[in-house]
Amino acid sequence: MLLFEKTSTRTRCSFEVAGYDLGMGVTYLDPGSSQMGKKESIADTARVLGRMYDGIEYRGFSQELVEELAKYAGVPVWNGLTDQFHPTQMLADLLTIEEKFGTLKGLRFTYMGDARNNMGNSLMIACAKMGLHFTACAPEALFPARELVETAKGIAAESGGSVTLTEDVKAGTRDADVIYTDIWVSMGEPDAVWEERIRLLRPYQVNAGVMANAKESAIFMHCLPSFHDTRTTIGADIAKKFGIPEMEVTNEVFESARSVVFDEAENRMHTIKAVIYATLH
Repeated sequence: MLLFEKTSTRTRCSFEVAGYDLGMGVTYLDPGSSQMGKKESIADTARVLGRMYDGIEYRGFSQELVEELAKYAGVPVWNGLTDQFHPTQMLADLLTIEEKFGTLKGLRFTYMGDARNNMGNSLMIACAKMGLHFTACAPEALFPARELVETAKGIAAESGGSVTLTEDVKAGTRDADVIYTDIWVSMGEPDAVWEERIRLLRPYQVNAGVMANAKESAIFMHCLPSFHDTRTTIGADIAKKFGIPEMEVTNEVFESARSVVFDEAENRMHTIKAVIYATLH
């Protein structure tokens, strides 16, 4: 959790947005540095921190926890990632798409992989809100929750977008403008799920065939980190155990001219600055 002070003698990080200096002190609380939820309730901790800081960024597991922080803190609380949603990543993703295509509305967006994780949930809602045609291309066992799908479809009906779920890779990626994927095992999940997840998702790997089935102008996106080779501890371990040197995306696609993953990563910085500016200025 990050705590932001606009006026502080602590170590400062300085952002400038639209001519406004966002110089501020930042305090980081790791999971072991707070009694939040242990000796002190979330509500009480939120009210204490809200008296001392101008904003709170929460990155953790519980969606309910960040919502309770926001309810009681009395200052802006930003969701940096939970087990259900990753809204700040959505801003970077949408900015990147608009930079590449000049528009969002009407584009065909396909997400491949575990479509019920925080990225699958968030991308479905974000695309629905902005009028994109969203497709979750995944095994049925990993489809988003039915209630959330119905919510997204209702939003899309108003924006001019659409929401589709399919297990068919050819149908799901045909003529797509954006192909997006994420790692197959999310933060906080046990190592024991790797074998089953690889079995389910290996057919949904983003490779040259998938990109060839999309539009010629299609881009590849990934929120990072990515297991596209064996140059990580986990990547090397999975290759040794299961014989696959690449997981959710091949190195060929990841390193190709169609990959915009590092533009996307840079845009995390720009969009976070904009969120801070909009909520604190």
